[in-house]
Amino acid sequence: MNISLTPLATVLPEPARVVGPTAGTGFADAIASAIGQVETAQTGAKSAARDLLYDGTGDIHNVALLSQRAALSVELFQQVRNKFVSAYQEIMKMPM
Repeated sequence: MNISLTPLATVLPEPARVVGPTAGTGFADAIASAIGQVETAQTGAKSAARDLLYDGTGDIHNVALLSQRAALSVELFQQVRNKFVSAYQEIMKMPM
């Protein structure tokens, strides 16, 4: 019995790299970029699940990993958003 294993790096897409803002980009651009990365992760997970369920192609492990990556990206975005809101509220409490 000969079992062929595919390396995980060839199955999973490259994770989105979080890059700091460059000169000339604002807060709105940074948030829009982060939202785009979250949407990309969710779209990839949906696509992998759809391929597995409807077409019978793909791998259950790939679907699980992509789904977990998408869930973690949403959770990370929510935590960062909460920190920004908290910082904004602290700034607004400061006396002028």
